[in-house]
Amino acid sequence: MLIKIPAASACNESDVTPEAIYLSRRSLLGASLAGVALSALPVWARAADPSHYDGVEAGNAPAWFKEKLPSTEWGAVTVQGEAITPFKDATHYNNFYEFGTDKGDPAQNAGSLKTEPWTVVIDGEVGKPGRYALEDFMKPYQLEERIYRLRCVEAWSMVIPWMGFPISELLKQVEPTANAKYIRFETLQDPKTMPGQRSGFALIDWPYVEGLRLDEAMNPLAILAVGMYGRELPNQNGAPLRLVVPWKYGFKSVKSIVRISLVSEQPKTTWQSIAANEYGFYANVNPTVDHPRWTQARERRLPSGLFSPNIRPTEMFNGYGEQVASLYAGMDLRKNY
Repeated sequence: MLIKIPAASACNESDVTPEAIYLSRRSLLGASLAGVALSALPVWARAADPSHYDGVEAGNAPAWFKEKLPSTEWGAVTVQGEAITPFKDATHYNNFYEFGTDKGDPAQNAGSLKTEPWTVVIDGEVGKPGRYALEDFMKPYQLEERIYRLRCVEAWSMVIPWMGFPISELLKQVEPTANAKYIRFETLQDPKTMPGQRSGFALIDWPYVEGLRLDEAMNPLAILAVGMYGRELPNQNGAPLRLVVPWKYGFKSVKSIVRISLVSEQPKTTWQSIAANEYGFYANVNPTVDHPRWTQARERRLPSGLFSPNIRPTEMFNGYGEQVASLYAGMDLRKNY
């Protein structure tokens, strides 16, 4: 089902997309994932069988998700020499303030979130705006398993097998106009099912908003995820649709998306609005730029304990520099943090 709505931008029109970016759109869409380990996978990672992960709790996947499983490209992207974070850690240690501020609150409280039916609005500077039922929104895309590092700005990290599709594929569908320079993502606002939005944590002006520059979104590593560990996304991990940009700090990967807007000006994002000196728009993982209250040179890889701390050095761009460093050529990454 597709219901047309008037095109609308969340920002005022001003300067247009640089010609080099606009004309290079198709070449960006076809860019390779050079340097990302696509081979040396164990057999289970190449098999169309999501049961290979231990400790995965059974979900209740919608019909459209189950229909896509047989054609999923398992292990499309992985990382070498790093263990995948146990499912329980990845689903019970979360930041999702819509469900509470403690790490365990999302797993405890997110059961109230209703993910069916779900609609996604595409609007702004696009040739094909619309409001889509999620099952219709997902029809054009084949799922890929992408095993990525996740680095939180709080200096902890995980390795998670996501399931989703490149944002570049969405852009081909919606046809950005020449005025599109950024993508603005918006999370569901529903205080009835999201108790954190009813709390006194008044620093956040709901709904949660994040954004990417257009060429960042078109990078092959940037995906929209609908699953993890061979199953649909648990509610506390951003069901049913979330952003994943593995070279940026985790707060950029907005969860439970209901609106995707192509805009001409840089959107004001949630954490940037709260504390711009701590959480910049770019939020690229950078071990040389510390948070005002802690170092970013090291990270704690989960699982990690008091007597067995799993501490490791943080890599520039979270280890994805070969794929993304060219996006920031000539930029001062201390100023544009």
